[in-house]
Amino acid sequence: MIKLSNLEKIYRTKEIETVALENVNLEVNKGEFLSIMGPSGCGKSTLLNIMGLLDIPTVGKVEIDGIETSGMNDKEKASFRNIQLGFIFQSFHLINSLNVLDNVELPLLYRKISASERRKTAKTVLEKVGLSHRMKHFPTQLSGGQCQRVAIARAIVGNPNIILADEPTGNLDSKMGAEILDILHQLNREEGRTIIMVTHNEQQANQTSRTARFFDGRQIQ
Repeated sequence: MIKLSNLEKIYRTKEIETVALENVNLEVNKGEFLSIMGPSGCGKSTLLNIMGLLDIPTVGKVEIDGIETSGMNDKEKASFRNIQLGFIFQSFHLINSLNVLDNVELPLLYRKISASERRKTAKTVLEKVGLSHRMKHFPTQLSGGQCQRVAIARAIVGNPNIILADEPTGNLDSKMGAEILDILHQLNREEGRTIIMVTHNEQQANQTSRTARFFDGRQIQ
């Protein structure tokens, strides 16, 4: 599903060179739930951004579903992300001026489907995450756990094969975090979606099918 080969990421300024990732080789199989763990600054989020085509490696190859991505231009990457990938962020990244339903429907605006079909699909995924009763509310009227449910609904509304989650429970208490993790496990087990999650939580990582550990930009397990 995803294959990273000899991956390196180096950030350079005039005075400083920072190695964020070094010689990373990683394969993620279809239907796998992979946790990426390591201390702050070890390159976890950088790695996730490269997998999601939000950043490019300095050296190495990224293959997703058999497609080598380095030759894609920005327009091709955007189209690929919209179809193949779903993103969940720690800070939710919802648009406060849009209600819940409109936030979830937003990724579908880039697809050639009718407005009624977009709305129907958005309502269906909100029911799946248990927020059908909050469709007309705005993000500022929701709890953190509810906002993250909206973010999950938005991530899966386009039916992507791969979900990339960067600290999806980091801003939540333990109870809400457990509920969000349960939704991710359900998406993985019942729908076969491939999920890659960055987390600092050892207990959460132990519940996933595999854990890749990083330190100082290098994969150590």
